[in-house]
This record gives sequence, structure tokens and C-alpha cells, in this order.
Amino acid sequence: MSTKNNQHRMTENLMYLKLPWIRENHDALAAEAAGKQWSHVEFLERLIDGEANLRMVHATERRIKAARFPVIKTLEEFDWTWPKKINRLQVQNLFRLQFIEQKGNIVLLGGVGLGKSHLAIAMGYEACLQGHRTLFTSAADIINTLSAAQAAHRLKAELNKYLRPDLLIID
Repeated sequence: MSTKNNQHRMTENLMYLKLPWIRENHDALAAEAAGKQWSHVEFLERLIDGEANLRMVHATERRIKAARFPVIKTLEEFDWTWPKKINRLQVQNLFRLQFIEQKGNIVLLGGVGLGKSHLAIAMGYEACLQGHRTLFTSAADIINTLSAAQAAHRLKAELNKYLRPDLLIID
């Protein structure tokens, strides 16, 4: 069989196996492997690492999209100069997200404009980055959705949408 046929068959197989990173990068990586005299195992490790990294990125992107954040916020963007009384170390400790594994709850209380929503979104975003399924919603949306579901006799199915995430953020 010719090299062109082999290359075509390999491309088709990589598409069938859904290995896009390997399909796009195997030639360049093979050239680098030859130039640097990598072993077959090292070459294969690099191919698999590239594919795994791409899948992790896509999974993170899917979690962020599914979380339905109104905007993306991070802890680094938070203005620690306002409000004056916020316990920065305590907030930063919450971002370790241990409460998720402990099935705990976090309640952020305070007046309008103090950054509760910013911190909640940032915490949810961090949870997505760390591999946790997250959902951001408002209390009004939950009430409206569940009321409509009850009227349509779909309450149990609709409730599962709020029970499924590892982190449910109600603004």
C-alpha cells in the first residue's frame, strides 16, 4: 500500500476514533520525535498527552457553558478595597472548594453592590476549572421553572436539573 493511502486511512481512523489533536499534530510531532530521537513510547506519550489535554480543555469549556454564568468573573478581578469589612483570607479559603466535597453550603450576605454575585460567579468559575459541574441561576428562575414544571406534571424531572450539579449557585 502506498504512503498516501496509509496516511488517508490513518486520518480516517483518527476521525472515526475522535482523536482530533493526534490527527492534526502527529506529523509535526513525528518530525520532532525523529529530530530529538525520542523513543516510540515517548512519542506515544506526547500524542496521548496532547489528546488528553485537548479533551480536558473541551470538558472545562462545556462545564462553563452549562453553568450559565451571566458573565465570567474571577477572584483575581475582585476589588478588595470595597467593602472594607470583608475577610479576605476566609473568602480565599472558600475558593479551595472543600465545601463541595463535604456537601456543605455557603451563604454570602450583604447589601447591594458589595460583590456577592462577583464572588459567587468567580467561585463557580473556579469550580468549573477544577472539574465540578456547576449551575448559576436566580431564585426567581428556580421558582418560575418549578412552578411551570409542577403544572405540567414534570416537577421531579425539573428538580433533578437543580440537584445534578456539584455546585448550585442561587443569586
